[in-house]
Amino acid sequence: MIRVMFVCHGNICRSPMAEFIMKKLAAESGLGDELFISSSATSTEELGNPVYPPARAELAAHGMSCRGKTAVQLKKSDYDRYDLFVGMDSANIRNMNRIFGSDKEEKIYKLLTFAGRGSDVSDPWYSGDFGTAYRDIEEGCRGLLSFIKERL
Repeated sequence: MIRVMFVCHGNICRSPMAEFIMKKLAAESGLGDELFISSSATSTEELGNPVYPPARAELAAHGMSCRGKTAVQLKKSDYDRYDLFVGMDSANIRNMNRIFGSDKEEKIYKLLTFAGRGSDVSDPWYSGDFGTAYRDIEEGCRGLLSFIKERL
């Protein structure tokens, strides 16, 4: 089983969207039982809060529910429990490296590198554009799924 942790700043918009998009893609590809998929925050600001309503609505518009998901914080001990850590932007990557102390096993990636581009996932917290964030995340998750299939 491959364990994937999606990471963003607060774990209420982009990383939970990635978690549920990836779960759906994995199930559709027949790999749902091969992957354990989760998400977390690098900050403590939103801990315990549910997925932000516009993010929840965007997922629902694509047939996904995130009911029951609340923000949790990434911990140093997670490094040994997961195979891949996938951040939404460069700040998330820096913060993961800070939390873990290093990335000696090269487990940390930025999501859109799997889509063939090094840009950050659009941040809907500031832009209000959850549709663009969804498209970025879905594109990255499709690329990530291909990457994972090559490793299985």
